[in-house]
Amino acid sequence: MDSVSSEFAARHRRRLTVEIKESLRELSNQLSLLNHHVGMHAGLKDVDLDCLDLISRHGPLSPSALARRAGLHPATVTGIIDRLQRGGWVTRERTPDASDRRAVAVRALRDRGAELYHLYQGMNAAMDEICTGYDDKELELLAGFLRRTTVAGREATDALADED
Repeated sequence: MDSVSSEFAARHRRRLTVEIKESLRELSNQLSLLNHHVGMHAGLKDVDLDCLDLISRHGPLSPSALARRAGLHPATVTGIIDRLQRGGWVTRERTPDASDRRAVAVRALRDRGAELYHLYQGMNAAMDEICTGYDDKELELLAGFLRRTTVAGREATDALADED
């Protein structure tokens, strides 16, 4: 490969990398907007919806574990859990094997999950349609890229949080 071809290939790769980063930023914005509208329809603040998602995916969680995962102050999380419980989204359950009898775990209530699933139905259907355009090998590549991108985002977040 001559130097002109090599330089062209390097510029092309840089452009593709920039395009991927810009697309991920736009995707982040679009998903934030989608989540905001889902939250509005469900009567949830953005941060409440984020915490509910964490509880649904990783729960039951103690309030302190939720605070760590969400990157929020424990007192803020208490208010969020209170709102979610009043709305019928979560329940607090005593942790029977805990040394502290006041210990609780927060669990998402399944019957309300269907309401959120319905609100995300359009995006889920669109994602299913997009995925049909890729073969299994391409889907494995995309899934791996997204997993690695998620880890990079978590590590960058943790590094910034450590500076606080």
